[in-house]
Amino acid sequence: MDSADGTGPKMLADVKPPFIPEGASGMTVLVEWPPGDPGTPPHRHSGPCYGYVTEGAIRFELEGEPERVIKAGETLFEPGGDLIHYQNGNALSDAPSKFVVFMLCAPGQPMLTLVDEEELEQRAHLRHPRPTD
Repeated sequence: MDSADGTGPKMLADVKPPFIPEGASGMTVLVEWPPGDPGTPPHRHSGPCYGYVTEGAIRFELEGEPERVIKAGETLFEPGGDLIHYQNGNALSDAPSKFVVFMLCAPGQPMLTLVDEEELEQRAHLRHPRPTD
């Protein structure tokens, strides 16, 4: 897909697509976080999400995986379903961050569901160990 002279399309991510049931929908969202914004509280998505950071850097953490920082020009993937998405906020305290995300929504389900404190406590053993200060 990449051209020999570096112009044209450039492969950023190659992820096996999920089964897409009839009645599913898709949406593309531009997310903009001001400096230091923690982002959306812990939540889950009903379907997979594919994203690209266009500016700054975001703090990204999925259940069972270590927290990581995704910088401008890098991609993210989230399988959706039962998995908790803990963080997606701005990793920078002095500059805004932006990312574009394409999300597939399971039929008849909301795209995003916040996770309550009780469920977070019940599933705490599934979260990757937190960094220590």
